[in-house]
Amino acid sequence: MMVEAVLFIVGSVGALILSWPSLGSLRRHGFYRFFAFEGLLSLLLLNKGVWFLDPLVPRQVLSWVLLAASLMLAVHGFYLLVVAGRPASAVRMRNISGSTDGVLETTRLVVTGAYRYIRHPLYASLLLLTWGIFLKGPSLLAGALTIAVSAFLVATARVEEAENVRKFGDEYVAYMRATRMFLPWIL
Repeated sequence: MMVEAVLFIVGSVGALILSWPSLGSLRRHGFYRFFAFEGLLSLLLLNKGVWFLDPLVPRQVLSWVLLAASLMLAVHGFYLLVVAGRPASAVRMRNISGSTDGVLETTRLVVTGAYRYIRHPLYASLLLLTWGIFLKGPSLLAGALTIAVSAFLVATARVEEAENVRKFGDEYVAYMRATRMFLPWIL
């Protein structure tokens, strides 16, 4: 129990540092992202002991598929943001968006790769991660955390979209019409 408490505190401090500039405003995506990270961390710690139990039962196999897809989508999404999004320097980020949260602030709208089909590959990867962790050890508490994290990730994406409309204008509005939020052709 002590190890879990220490891990939760360390993870929470990391999430707090990442989200600190946004925590004072409901109009900033970092506010909702913080709570998504906290819930995800809680879910991870809750299910940490069951990851390798019964590795070949169908829910475990599905869990590993979701976790692998999450990792691939996250790596792909970050790569595209760095290469195609041309992240600005920290000083320039403040001037462009009024924000200080983020290595992922871009100067160009990314519409290639996964971004060609979905607007939020990184949040989609976190959703896959959340549901993959849930399937490791389904329980009522794990289900509640999974639903809460999913709701916070949807809220994060919606607020970030409003930020992107302010930043990129009509180009982002057209992009929203042409793509889905998390799943190509579906959602």
